[in-house]
Amino acid sequence: MLFWIICATLVAAIAFALALTLIRPRGASLPAAAQDLQVYRAQLAEVERDLARGVLGAEEAARTRVEISRRLLEADRAAQAEPAAAEAPRGGTLVAAALTVAALSATFVIYDRLGAAGLPDAPLAKRLAEADTLYKARPDQAAAEQTAAADRKAVEAAATAAGRPVPAPDPKFLELMERLRKAVAERPNDPQGLALLAENEMALGNSRAGWEAQRRLIALKGDQASAADHTRLGEYLTIAAGGLVTAEAEAAFARALELDPQDGLALFYIGMMMGQNDRPDRAFRLWDAALRVSPPDAPWVGVIARDIEALAFLAGEQEYTPPLPVPPGPTAEQMQAAEDMTPEDRQAMIRGMVDNLNARLANEGGSSEEWARLISALLVLGETERAAAITAEARTKFTGRAEDLARIEAAAAKSPDQPGAAP
Repeated sequence: MLFWIICATLVAAIAFALALTLIRPRGASLPAAAQDLQVYRAQLAEVERDLARGVLGAEEAARTRVEISRRLLEADRAAQAEPAAAEAPRGGTLVAAALTVAALSATFVIYDRLGAAGLPDAPLAKRLAEADTLYKARPDQAAAEQTAAADRKAVEAAATAAGRPVPAPDPKFLELMERLRKAVAERPNDPQGLALLAENEMALGNSRAGWEAQRRLIALKGDQASAADHTRLGEYLTIAAGGLVTAEAEAAFARALELDPQDGLALFYIGMMMGQNDRPDRAFRLWDAALRVSPPDAPWVGVIARDIEALAFLAGEQEYTPPLPVPPGPTAEQMQAAEDMTPEDRQAMIRGMVDNLNARLANEGGSSEEWARLISALLVLGETERAAAITAEARTKFTGRAEDLARIEAAAAKSPDQPGAAP
């Protein structure tokens, strides 16, 4: 109520000031010539006072009277020649007053519809505390999956009622899935079987079975589990939870980023989680980082590119320009195709792709696969010294990560004379 009282007082004050301006008579001010008459009369009186006090002599006073009188006569003639000042038309004044009242009244109506008069102040500390409470109050994986399953059933029921039933899986695919499940049950320590089972259970919509198989795969690999393995687990958990990044999924993504801080998909999902918990500032930084390290054709890049400018605005970044994705370096297939080209064409093609990849790795970093690809491409170009320097830099970046270092060493050990030098 206090808000509306303050607003009404301010509007009334503005309306009063405008009203005074509109209703004040336009002819109330004296013309310039009339004002001159008053000044000259006052000067004549001043001359008489100065003469009485002895400040002026009689002769000087007479000369001053003559000069002022001459000016007084000229001013009088100018005043008689000036037309009388016209007052503003009364009708125009009333119209202007009505428009002013209508405009001020409209502000109340618009604010009542679009504003938020009852919204309390939201200082930063309070908003951060509320975001932290929201983050801690997330449902766990089981509760999120229950909610997601109920939502799916409701969507399927609505589709069926509308004559668009969900298509049933191919019977042959179901038969193959049964055989795969049986094979994995018989050979539970087969990593390839577990990976296939996880992927196909997810494709079939059995999200829980999918992420459980992926978790078993990671447990089987132990310390050899890669960042991609953990990211895949987090993604499966998120899909099962209906798109909510639960604490369990967050832990999987966090482990992936420990192994590879440049895992674009893990950065994307952690950023999404921050957005879900009302932290657009953190979500923006993570999505910006994901955009910088991800290949341009990655599925999540389009989502980030679509929404990151709005996210930047919420994060307070008023002049943000999304980075343009740098095209990826040459793939193994492209390198193989280069073997069939003329030497000049092959050199030109490889050179362009190598330059792109080198620029991205230098500015943004990348995965061990990309570093190995760059080393192999340089060897194909015959730039052994540069390849050796890149290899030394890659060894430093991937220190303590056996799988990544093995990939780097394998690329560095290949001779440029061998076909398919790229990994």
